[in-house]
Amino acid sequence: MENLTNSNNSQLIPEDSSLQLKETLEHYFSKWKWFVLSLGICLSVAFFALRYSVPKYKASISIMVKDEKKGGLASELSAFADLGVLANIKSSVDNEIEFLKSRSLTQQTILDLGLNISYINRGRLKSEEIYGDKHFKIKFLDDNSKRFKTNTTFVFSCISDSSFNILYDNETKSKTFQFGQAIQMGFGLFQIDKTDSTGLYKYSESPSTVVQIVPLSQVVEAYRSRLDVAMLSKNSTGIEVSFTDQLKIRAEDFLNTLIQNYNQNAVDDKNRISNNTSDFIRDRLNLITISLEGVEKDAETYKKEKGVTDIKSEAGMYLENSKNFEKQALDIDIEMKVVESVNDYIKTNSKFTLLPTNVINTDANYSTLIDQYNQLILERNRLLINAKATNPVIVGLDAKIETMNANILASLARLKSTLQIKKKDMENQATIIKGKISQIPTQEKEVRSLARQQQIKEALFLYLLEKREEIAISLAVSAPNSRVIDQALANPNPISPNRRMFFLVAFLVGLLVPFLTIYLSELLDTKVKSRKDIDGKYKVPFLGEVPKSSAKGEIIKVNSRSGVAESLRIIRTYLDFIMNQVPSGQARTIFLTSTLPNEGKTYLSVNLAKTIALSGKKVLLVGLDLRRPKFGSYLEILGEGITNYLVSENEPITSFIYKQDEFPELYVLPAGIVPPNPAELLMNPKVAEMFAQLKKSYDYIIVDTVPVGIVADTLLVAKYADAFIYVVRANYLDKRMLTTLDKYYEENKLPNLSILLNCTENTNTYGYGEAPKKRSILKRLLGIK
Repeated sequence: MENLTNSNNSQLIPEDSSLQLKETLEHYFSKWKWFVLSLGICLSVAFFALRYSVPKYKASISIMVKDEKKGGLASELSAFADLGVLANIKSSVDNEIEFLKSRSLTQQTILDLGLNISYINRGRLKSEEIYGDKHFKIKFLDDNSKRFKTNTTFVFSCISDSSFNILYDNETKSKTFQFGQAIQMGFGLFQIDKTDSTGLYKYSESPSTVVQIVPLSQVVEAYRSRLDVAMLSKNSTGIEVSFTDQLKIRAEDFLNTLIQNYNQNAVDDKNRISNNTSDFIRDRLNLITISLEGVEKDAETYKKEKGVTDIKSEAGMYLENSKNFEKQALDIDIEMKVVESVNDYIKTNSKFTLLPTNVINTDANYSTLIDQYNQLILERNRLLINAKATNPVIVGLDAKIETMNANILASLARLKSTLQIKKKDMENQATIIKGKISQIPTQEKEVRSLARQQQIKEALFLYLLEKREEIAISLAVSAPNSRVIDQALANPNPISPNRRMFFLVAFLVGLLVPFLTIYLSELLDTKVKSRKDIDGKYKVPFLGEVPKSSAKGEIIKVNSRSGVAESLRIIRTYLDFIMNQVPSGQARTIFLTSTLPNEGKTYLSVNLAKTIALSGKKVLLVGLDLRRPKFGSYLEILGEGITNYLVSENEPITSFIYKQDEFPELYVLPAGIVPPNPAELLMNPKVAEMFAQLKKSYDYIIVDTVPVGIVADTLLVAKYADAFIYVVRANYLDKRMLTTLDKYYEENKLPNLSILLNCTENTNTYGYGEAPKKRSILKRLLGIK
């Protein structure tokens, strides 16, 4: 009864996901031949693709950039770093990376190795490029740059140990030359030399070699695209340079030569800068030498003209002299005051008064006269004690005193005059000294200016001499800009094609293509495939399914145990439940219809009738498809039938019923001849009489009708049915044509309607008691019988 559950109820039953997965896997396993075929094709394609593909290898080299401001102009001009002129010049490892990736460096490396010329050995299926072990080499004899701009190809083939042949102009022209002979062609003048140094050059075994000269710009771009430069880490100046090529040795040579050229270019740049710097220093030294000589000459001339040697010492001497002159002038003034005081003293006092001594020390005569004068005064005063002033001795002393007094006054006058002359001379000298002292600041300024110029020139001269020596040393010890950490080494395993990945992808594609093909074909296929396309999708109950028979048009026998027979026995049981409301004593009438012809309703009608007849029930098989009767394909019957009955007047229906000998309880009422008006015949009242009579005579009536989706014949006789079986053929009927089923069911146009799926791919159904063939696990998984 599970098959008869309504679709609404079936939706409430949870589906077993593991069962669905198993069914899906079994479905795809049943297509195993397509998977095997697809895998075979894909793996074969992968094998031959790898066999004739050109592998690519990756080589890498590691270098450490010297940390001199990370290289560049700043390190080369470090001799002038103390001048502060390079404060804004910066460089980094990023700059070195750009140098390594530069077009000029790549081009230089290509030219050094001659990589713009390719040598290719032709093979039957695969050509091979030659590098390293070439028996000959092209040497250009001119500097014609045309060969770097045009693509030229010719074929070299050796004729003998001393001659060879060249095919050119698309191998339409040929010429023979000698090794070492100058050859003039459109791309330049060249010669071909042997490189086999062993003397064992076997020209007979040498294959034809294609020589291809590729434009230099194309080669440079091709090599730069395969060159990768990256820092080893952010905290170091290490750089890894990697290159991909189809030849491991060429990749290693390219990287080694690239780094050599990079270092050599760095050394050349240093030397070039150093040479330019040296030339600059030499020119500046010449100019500064001339300028320094001029400054020194100017200083010499100035000192001669001004009569100075040492401004500071002379200025000190002038100041000292000025102080001495001032002091001497002051002393003279004092002496003059003393002289005037003494003179006044002598004049104002009596001539017999003693004069002060030691007042004027500058004149020894004056001191002597004063001493003598005072002695005379003292002698007179001593004589006056005992004698009178008229004493001749005293008078003689008075005369002497008088004379001495006059001499003293005259001496003071002369001394005063002398002091005045000395004072005037001192004043003149002081004036001269003051004039020279006033000139000292100007002279000192001018001398200092000349000395400063001289010092600047001398300092710059000495500085440039020192830097010239430093540059000379740097030229002698110029070092490369980097140090190689690891030499270039190619990975022995090619990076492309990756054989494992290639076969893996081929294997996956081999599985994916048939899977997607099957999946898409089923996704786009709108045909009914299995029970899951019907059961639960419509309100009409699902009666069951009949598998595809192993023999075309299989007819059930008495002892049949096939899958078709067993499935029909199950359906027979379900039909008893469906028609349990039919009154006893009346035949259970079952109509079979379909949407389109060729869905197997006649085939199922015959087999269902035989199956019911085997149970001992009296069964009548009626052919009500008056348009295309097919009973004759399955049963041995005469041509007359229902149509003959309907057009006759007195013929009873029983005269058109035929008994089957093999099945005692099975009777057949064929459709008869094909009428021109089948629909009108089915509207004849005799049809109702016929069914009323037949239902009283049989236990089951199985009626084969026309497809309901094409003509209205079935709807005209649907009222005589107790149940309708709607036959749907798997892999034949479009799902979209079943949209009217629910309408028939709800409106009861086809009474007691149920769906029977015919010709399914379920190959695991066996009749009870029929032993299945023993199969291996692999065959069961793959669905092989």
